[in-house]
Amino acid sequence: TIKARQCAPMVAYRFEDSRSGECAVRHLNGYRGILQVDGYAAYNKLARSDRGNDGITLAGCWSHCRRKFYELHVAGSSEVATATVERMAKLWQVEKTVRGQSPDARVAARQQASAAIVADLFDLWQQTLRRISGKSKLAEAIRYAVSRRAIFERFLADGRIELDSNIVERAIRPQTITRKNSLFAGSDGGGQTWATIATLLQTAKMNNVDPFAWLAVTLQRIANGWPSSELDALMPWNHAA
Repeated sequence: TIKARQCAPMVAYRFEDSRSGECAVRHLNGYRGILQVDGYAAYNKLARSDRGNDGITLAGCWSHCRRKFYELHVAGSSEVATATVERMAKLWQVEKTVRGQSPDARVAARQQASAAIVADLFDLWQQTLRRISGKSKLAEAIRYAVSRRAIFERFLADGRIELDSNIVERAIRPQTITRKNSLFAGSDGGGQTWATIATLLQTAKMNNVDPFAWLAVTLQRIANGWPSSELDALMPWNHAA
């Protein structure tokens, strides 16, 4: 059993041969806890109690919500989109003041400042939606937010939840950049190996460890007969700088 040091960051990649919702269900089967998500429909199925996953709490990503409004704001085509982007910016300002603090402290700050901002945003969106074309880009952006209101508001009452999933997005980016190379993994087994290596290297980076130095030392130790009962000592977060 491998145990991460308390608060040690870690990322895990998993190879799948499609974007089918069943891949997410298979990957997270039996998971209990918070799942911060974008708009991928498969996540909604994961939280359904009839699938035995009633222990999953979905939390929305405000960065994903912001993107559609930001595109309209940059194009200068919607005053409502601009107002939305400006009001959302205040949410990230609040988060800067509580980063690294306890969940209780984060909730207190969010209730004091962020809750009113969120309520104003949903009021603005609902009022706007009644008077614009349902086929417009603005209506599409608003429906994305309003239809997910419960999961977008969840961070207000739970200090363990982040405002967005940007930490995960940054961890995914290296794999996204090299996705064309990934097409030549050769087989499902090759893809699984690729995911394992990416998991180890990116986890090392997240723990401020040189991934290649760590990998060289780790492979040498394994080759020299490192005992399987002490694998935990080989993990990146236990690597001596």
